[in-house]
Amino acid sequence: MITVLKTASILLSYPTLEIHAALPELVEILEGGNQNKKREVKLLVDLARNIAEGDLYDIQERYVFLFDRTRALSLHLFEHVHGESRDRGQAMVDLMAVYEENGLSIDEKELPDFLPLFLEYLATRNESEAQEMLTQTLHIISAIGERLKKRKSIYASVFRALELFVKSKPDQALVDTILARPEDDPDDLEALDAIWEEEVVKFGGNSGEGDCGPDRLQRQMRASQRKANHEVSPAATSASGEAR
Repeated sequence: MITVLKTASILLSYPTLEIHAALPELVEILEGGNQNKKREVKLLVDLARNIAEGDLYDIQERYVFLFDRTRALSLHLFEHVHGESRDRGQAMVDLMAVYEENGLSIDEKELPDFLPLFLEYLATRNESEAQEMLTQTLHIISAIGERLKKRKSIYASVFRALELFVKSKPDQALVDTILARPEDDPDDLEALDAIWEEEVVKFGGNSGEGDCGPDRLQRQMRASQRKANHEVSPAATSASGEAR
């Protein structure tokens, strides 16, 4: 059965012709199972129907306008934490190592912190582990969801579904830090250039005083890698393989 995480990964990916054509069947699968996650499933079905029923060109244009031309809605997780600093590069190296240790191979053209890819990886883990890792990015997910809700975008539903899946609340201080950044207008190229030149965002969670925030995700990834080095790796799964 396709999980909430696997479905969210599909819905947050660029809506190709193949995805667009497969969504009606996906809706049927979702509505036929996962009764213990009715709220999450309903939110995902709402978005899946919206994409499936729309004109493909319009749906693709909307996706690009939201996620590719709007930095504040970027689906690359570490961009919201480290910007373009060297720390982001190390964080991605750590995350890539976790993927590889657990048998997940990805296309070299894709960055490991791309949210759909991260969700696809989590869909291969057991639910408690997936919830724990997703919790470490919940402040980012919540902030993106809030911005999409403000724009009255149907895509806000998938971020709400992820919050429900985690069953916990994000660190509001970290959410507020992200939301405090100016929102970029995809049509204002000069403003976009100015935002891209801003200094790297720094979160209170990086200070080491607490045990939440972006640094904790990096620590957890490194711990996972160390653990994998001392255990037999599970059966390899590829990014295109069947999720749990």
